[in-house]
Amino acid sequence: QVRLVESGGGSVQAGGSLKLSCVVSGYISGRCGMGWYRQAPGKERELVSSITSDDIPTYADFVQGRFIISQDNRWKLNLEMNSLQTEDTAVYYCSSRVWTRSPDGISSTCRDRYWGQGTQVTVSS
Repeated sequence: QVRLVESGGGSVQAGGSLKLSCVVSGYISGRCGMGWYRQAPGKERELVSSITSDDIPTYADFVQGRFIISQDNRWKLNLEMNSLQTEDTAVYYCSSRVWTRSPDGISSTCRDRYWGQGTQVTVSS
């Protein structure tokens, strides 16, 4: 059984830092990367950052150089968050991505397949 467990959330003041971690257990076939998402109250879940199995990171525009994604190995994902702002308040989720074949079977894309239950990050002014 695949499990993703996030940790490291908490409450900080604006300008502070937090480091989130996500530990993966269980066998996952066809892994291609991992991601961090967040969902603020009343808003849709949005991508914060992702990283491929080859350690190539991507970041949402709103990160603006404040966050760093990393993976210690294929079983632990991290997100170092600095210069936190009140707008960063949200539940943060990690995901594990796998190669998913298109319906016509011609191509495959790297898609989110497994999710953690989230960790709350609260930034106060």
